[in-house]
Amino acid sequence: MVKRKTAIAIRKAHRYLGLFLGVQFLFWTISGLYFSWTNIDDIHGDHFKKEVKPTAFKQLNVVPIQEDIKRLELRAIAGEPYYWVNDTRLIHARTGIVKEEISQEEALAIASQYMIEELKVKAVKKITTVDKHHEYRGRPLPAYQIAYEHPDNVTAYVSIKEGKFQRVRHRSWRWFDFLWMTHTMDYEGRDDFNTITLRVFSFLGLITVCSGFVLWFVSSPNIRKLKKKK
Repeated sequence: MVKRKTAIAIRKAHRYLGLFLGVQFLFWTISGLYFSWTNIDDIHGDHFKKEVKPTAFKQLNVVPIQEDIKRLELRAIAGEPYYWVNDTRLIHARTGIVKEEISQEEALAIASQYMIEELKVKAVKKITTVDKHHEYRGRPLPAYQIAYEHPDNVTAYVSIKEGKFQRVRHRSWRWFDFLWMTHTMDYEGRDDFNTITLRVFSFLGLITVCSGFVLWFVSSPNIRKLKKKK
């Protein structure tokens, strides 16, 4: 039979652990519910994008590229053919001229290939740096940030040196991103699943659950009756 002092100690430990971890448990539950009830394609903003058809160039007379090619991709920028060479620079396929960066007008033309026609451009901004919590984190910089007139605050991003459409962000994605941060407990960059904080809270959560089972065992009238019979 467990002593009364031991039972009280277990009860106190369970109570204070539950109080300490309760907020994080709530965040885990809310974020889990949000993740399971949302469509990941909608979170990615696929309903704001249209099907992109490959650009067909007529009479594409290209010039040879005088360098060691390890990776080559043909891209259409405002109707003009460009090579993205070795993941480093754009070269006009017809003239061979290196393009250092795309213009704002070209970025809008690229975005229009991907975004649905119903969206109207509200503002365009050139960004050169972002912090670890920015919705465009981890993507090529500099970039054009294209905001659209929409209740969900839809924003598209086009990289300037690559001349490539990168991402679309909107309100549901931002909620997903915030809840993902609370789920992983990575308050620095949001994407690390191996943080010390997460490990500590997970371990304490396990202790809380185990203490609850132990508390039920030591305080259950039925268990006491069985022990008395024995």
